[in-house]
Amino acid sequence: MDSDSLLAVREAALDYFTRSGATARRRARTELPQADEAQGWGEIAALGWPGMLAPEAAGGLALGLDGAAEILRAAGEHAAPEPLLAVAGLSALLLARLESPGARALLADLVAGRSLPALAWQESAGDLSAVPLACGCEARAGQGGGVLLQGDKLMVLPGTAASGWLVSARGEDDAVLLWVPRGTAGVSETIVPLVDGSQAANLRFEEVVLPADAVLASGPAAQEALRQALAAGQILQAAELLGAGQAMLAQTLAYLRTRSQFGKPIGSFQALQHRSVDMFIHLEVAQATLNEVLALASDGTLPSDRLEAEASRVNARCTAAALQASRAAVQLHGAIGYTQECDLSLFYKRVLCLSAWLGNATAHQRRHAALTGEAEAAAGSATAWNGEFLARTTDWSAMPEAEFRRMVRGFLQQRYPAHLRYLSHRARWSEMREWYLTLSAQGWIAPAWPQSHGGMGLPADKLIAWIEELEQHGVARAPDQGIVMIGPLLIQHGTPEQQQRFLPRILSGEHVWCQGYSEPNAGSDLAGLRTEAVAGHDAQGDHFVVNGQKIWTTLAQDANHIFMLVRTDKGARKQEGISFLLCDLRTPGVTVRPIHTLAGEPEFCEVFFDNVRVPADQLVGRLHGGWTIAKALLGFERIFLGSPKQSQYALGQLARLGQARRLFADPVFAQRFAALRLDVLDLSAAYTGFADIVRAGKPLPASVSLLKIWASETYHRIGALLVEAGEEQGAVAGDQVLDGQSFNVLSPLIGSTAAMIYGGTNEIQRNILARQVLDLPA
Repeated sequence: MDSDSLLAVREAALDYFTRSGATARRRARTELPQADEAQGWGEIAALGWPGMLAPEAAGGLALGLDGAAEILRAAGEHAAPEPLLAVAGLSALLLARLESPGARALLADLVAGRSLPALAWQESAGDLSAVPLACGCEARAGQGGGVLLQGDKLMVLPGTAASGWLVSARGEDDAVLLWVPRGTAGVSETIVPLVDGSQAANLRFEEVVLPADAVLASGPAAQEALRQALAAGQILQAAELLGAGQAMLAQTLAYLRTRSQFGKPIGSFQALQHRSVDMFIHLEVAQATLNEVLALASDGTLPSDRLEAEASRVNARCTAAALQASRAAVQLHGAIGYTQECDLSLFYKRVLCLSAWLGNATAHQRRHAALTGEAEAAAGSATAWNGEFLARTTDWSAMPEAEFRRMVRGFLQQRYPAHLRYLSHRARWSEMREWYLTLSAQGWIAPAWPQSHGGMGLPADKLIAWIEELEQHGVARAPDQGIVMIGPLLIQHGTPEQQQRFLPRILSGEHVWCQGYSEPNAGSDLAGLRTEAVAGHDAQGDHFVVNGQKIWTTLAQDANHIFMLVRTDKGARKQEGISFLLCDLRTPGVTVRPIHTLAGEPEFCEVFFDNVRVPADQLVGRLHGGWTIAKALLGFERIFLGSPKQSQYALGQLARLGQARRLFADPVFAQRFAALRLDVLDLSAAYTGFADIVRAGKPLPASVSLLKIWASETYHRIGALLVEAGEEQGAVAGDQVLDGQSFNVLSPLIGSTAAMIYGGTNEIQRNILARQVLDLPA
């Protein structure tokens, strides 16, 4: 569905749940758990929602998975008590995939609201397998034929409201799907009350005799239909979990803005603001992951193993985000949050139920790791690239992603110097110059720049694929501030003359840039800078004379140009007297002094300016208007610092170490690695959304700060596990060889420590999000 249609579906759903008092009805359900779960289903049927996923030929709405996800997310936002996920989700998804007359008749009854069939598939706690293990079905010889069903099923939803059960069983040769109406002899039902007021049923089938037409499907078709339905249902469950988490965040923010202690709103307390920001970040990453998975899955063409992997990925992410939000919300509400009187309790309990059913986060992390490990092994053995390496002006959106990846992989294998793979230190220009020029000659040096300015103009999916392939190959990061920062800034804010003068020289490697923002004693207070630029005029024309000092200037010793903020009006308010200048570092009066990092590398520098003359035409934007330019550049910096590059690189190092030391046989390490890998994948999903904003030429919102936080803290967690996994090698300085491969176990941890500081500390980023995005009081 297009975005307007999805918005219309969402608004209609929110309107219904609001008008019908869904949250109050959930409260009534928790207070009277024996109530009829089918109550109110008639209103749902009147809206057509039982058939939201059924085809139009069956009388359904055919909303698709993305449209249904909007209804389920809205249901989560209101803790709606209707069994939408169980009936209109799982059961409808399964029946819509079956061709038998019995299945079509059942689907018609479901769509019309006359029947609430429940899917009975699970046989043991925590089992995600669609293969029935013990529940058996066999043909009856004589006595009228038919089939005999024997076995048990767990956690079947809905409970007493179910009209009957769609049962998966193992036949003589393969899987079988059966319809067992309520009241069938031999079926015993144990009702299990759930914490959110709903009910589940544990079923026992003891020599249950069914007619031949009770068999809805058998063999591979039955197995495939069940796998697809369960995976799609888990995606819808993720949407409902996300909605519940978003509702708890909204309730918490409203409480923080109005509840006062010590004479001020508690939302002004930084500790509470940062907890709220963390809720927001987890939910935003979950939303980005859901959007990406829905885009992949909504057309219904994904094979079952890929659909299951994506379902596990998004379910694990949305479950973790909703659980984190529920726990933080109770804490931030204080004592009132611990009471049933507070509506928060309804959402908390709903999340507990949803996060335990259809697989918890840990189970989904394990399944994702198992499924994608097999897929990656197959991809690794894929046919090598034998075609040409395409020009930068290619229509990249028309090229299949798998083909694009093979091309990039082939280019790296042929052109990237082997001795530069997996460098343990920040690469210097002297090491990376030839590689930079190789990319430049191919036209691939600026993958995210528009083609009109000399870039590749990669769409978001290809840009992520580009990053992933470079990181998986161990390509070191060249000094690239020209490509990722000043280039995009000049494309948006530079004059045509500045673009013509500087952009081609960035692409060619003639100009190597560094950033001059930070100053001694200013820290993250960017507006506290004191480097001064005084306007003047002489025989050579208009110019500025710059005096002052910059610090933490990355690889300034390798650069020949710097972009910097300078104070051009000492009498103005702090942010109003700043301008943005470009300067050639070879100008007389510039001195550069390297500073060694914790790792012993001269990565940072101090840069001193002593009466440095800068031509006036190197002012970007208007005089005294540098703060606006600075904020735009900070957006570019934060999206760059929030890219998955560093985390993917470190994850590659961790994978290599794990393989070298046979650590993947350890279930604890394997689980932690699987969780980190999903953190990186979902970072990519969040990054894609912001990259699309940049590509559209729109200003980045303040919420881009969440990328920098998630990326750097993910990077740090990977670095910490790398050191831990290294055992004694975690204390070895410099490179070491393990299993024939070179490692620097400490490098990612030390690098990630810096990543949480530069570009504005993560605490400052949380302050920005609290004030500018969550609107919490100062």
